Amino acid sequence: MSELLTRAQGGEAEAQNQLGVHYSEGQGLPQNYQEAKYWFKKAADQGHAGAQVNLGTLYSLGQGAPFSDPMALFWFQKAADQRNALAFAKLGMMYERGRGVSQNLVEAHMWYNLSAAYGEKRAAESRNALARQMTTEQVTEAEARAKKWAPNRR
Repeated sequence: MSELLTRAQGGEAEAQNQLGVHYSEGQGLPQNYQEAKYWFKKAADQGHAGAQVNLGTLYSLGQGAPFSDPMALFWFQKAADQRNALAFAKLGMMYERGRGVSQNLVEAHMWYNLSAAYGEKRAAESRNALARQMTTEQVTEAEARAKKWAPNRR
């Protein structure tokens, strides 16, 4: 753990994210969400997509940070802009449930679809369950949006 801490203190984003995970999950260190947030934020500010998702998750749960759907959305979107599959799924959930945004099943389906396309298996299940609540036209629109989204990003 001391090597990880040294690397994190030296500014290595991956080490900072890993240290945040250790604090968040209480792996080898006492569980401490404030410390997790501190390290996730350092890595997230350097553009580490995994840390951005982790930080957004803390905000969405109010763990180590004030509960804030807008902040969760901000960090999930930053990670999604880097094509992070888990960020896509988190955005899908936010739109499906109307957390921090107006509920929008088409938008939720689009994010779940992107997440599934990038390898997040549970996102396909969420997308398929959501599709059963939608019209054929809505599903078609969501699929078209997903196809348009990917090429227009980095």
